[in-house]
Amino acid sequence: IKTTKSGLPYEMLVEGTGGSPRDSDKVSVHYEGTFANGEVFDSSIQRDEAAEFGLNQVIPGWTEGLQLMRVGGKARFYVHPELGYGPGGRPGIPPNSLLIFEVELLNVL
Repeated sequence: IKTTKSGLPYEMLVEGTGGSPRDSDKVSVHYEGTFANGEVFDSSIQRDEAAEFGLNQVIPGWTEGLQLMRVGGKARFYVHPELGYGPGGRPGIPPNSLLIFEVELLNVL
């Protein structure tokens, strides 16, 4: 596990071979988000539908983490509250939650 300067711990599970997105790009990903106890709170894999979004439209941990990846790669991000939803949380995610995401970068759109 490596940690970025901002404090995002991550591990590359599969090194991709394609290009890397920039913070202004839109991406297609498959992901599963869990709490520290392993409970799944969101999963494009379970829905069997890839997610598409702009890197400037997601939590800071995702924006930073996805830029470390290459298309075809798979990583795990350990998103602390400061890089996630913080003290406000959001529906289904309690305030100050550590979120663990396993993310596969399918494409830079």
